Amino acid sequence: MVNVIGFDVGGVNTKAAYVETDRGSVVSLRTASEYFPVWRRSLDQLPGMLGGLLGQLKGASRLDGVGFTMTAELSDAYRTKREGVHHILDSMEEILDDVPGFVLDVYAELRTVEAARREPLAVAAANWAATGWMVSQRMRDCIIVDIGSTSTSIIPVVDGEIAARGRNDMEKLMNGELVYTGSLRTNIAAIVNSITLRGGQARVSSELFAQSGDIHLILGNIGEGDYTVDTADGREGTRAEAMARLARVICADIEMLGEQEIVDIAKQVYDEQVEQVAGGLKQVYAGLKPRLKREPPVVVTGLGREFLAKAAAQRAGFKEIVDLGDAMGDDAALVSPAVGVALITASRIEGRTVRWMQR
Repeated sequence: MVNVIGFDVGGVNTKAAYVETDRGSVVSLRTASEYFPVWRRSLDQLPGMLGGLLGQLKGASRLDGVGFTMTAELSDAYRTKREGVHHILDSMEEILDDVPGFVLDVYAELRTVEAARREPLAVAAANWAATGWMVSQRMRDCIIVDIGSTSTSIIPVVDGEIAARGRNDMEKLMNGELVYTGSLRTNIAAIVNSITLRGGQARVSSELFAQSGDIHLILGNIGEGDYTVDTADGREGTRAEAMARLARVICADIEMLGEQEIVDIAKQVYDEQVEQVAGGLKQVYAGLKPRLKREPPVVVTGLGREFLAKAAAQRAGFKEIVDLGDAMGDDAALVSPAVGVALITASRIEGRTVRWMQR
C-alpha cells in the first residue's frame, strides 16, 4: 500500500486529496479544502493551514509522500512569482518532517523541493498540468474545462499527451487556455459592460459590488453552502443578500428594482459568462483541429463543471461531454488538481502509473 497526499495551494482556496493506492489502483480517497485568501492572511499562517489539512486527511496513517502544486504565487501578497514560490516551498517544508515532498512542474513532472527552488517559474501555476495528466491516462483525445471559484483552465489532450501551447498564465491567456472567469469570485464588471433594462441599456459600475457567486446563487446554480468565499460587501451568502449586491452593479437597490428584474440581470450576466468560456474553448479547439481526426469530447470538472463548463461546451457545439464527477465522484471533481498531483506522486513511489478514471 502507498499513502500520499496531494496539495493544490491556491491564492484563495487550498485543496488536498489523500489517496491510498495498491499496485496501480486507487483503494481509497479523501478530500478537504480550506478557504485561505493569501493576501488577507498573515503569510506566516500558511504552514499552519497546510499542516492542519495534512493532519485532517492523514489521521493515523503513515505517509509515503506528499505532492504539491500551486497557483498562490500569483497573489499580490508577493511582489514576484519567484518570491511566492519560495515562500510556498518554505511552508511545505515546515510540514513534511521526514516525508518525501515533491513539486509538480508545468510539464507534469515531479521535482524535488531543491530543484523547484532553482527554477521557480517552472512550478508556478502548474495545477492544470495535474488535471491534464490524470485525464490523459484514460482519454487519448479530449479538451478539459476546469472551472473553479476564480478562473477557468482549458487543457487540450492529444494522443494521450497534454497538448497545451501555453506553459505559464500569460501564455495561456494568449492561447485561450486560461479564461479568467470563475464560479464565485469574478467581478460582474469583468463579465459585462452593460445590461438590458426597461427597454434600454444600463452601463455597469466597475466597483466590486457583486461577483459571479451572486448570480449563480440567485439563479440556483449553486447553494448557499457552495458560496465559500467572502462576499463583496461582507454580508451573508444568501439569495436575498446576493440580489441586493447585484442591484448595486447598476447603481440601484432592491427598492428600485423588482425581484424579476434582478433575476433578469443575473441571467444576462450568466449568458455572457458562458459565452466567455465558450470563446476560449473554440479558440483552443481551432488550434487542435489539424491534429485530430474527429471532434474530441469535452471533459468538465471543478465547481462550475455543470452550469458553466457543460453549458459552454454545448454552446460551442460539442456533442460529447464527460463529467469528471461521474468517473471520480463529486468530491474529487471539486479538487481535481489535488487528486491529480496525488496520483502522480503515488505513481512515482509505486514505480508504475496509478490511474483513477474509467472511461
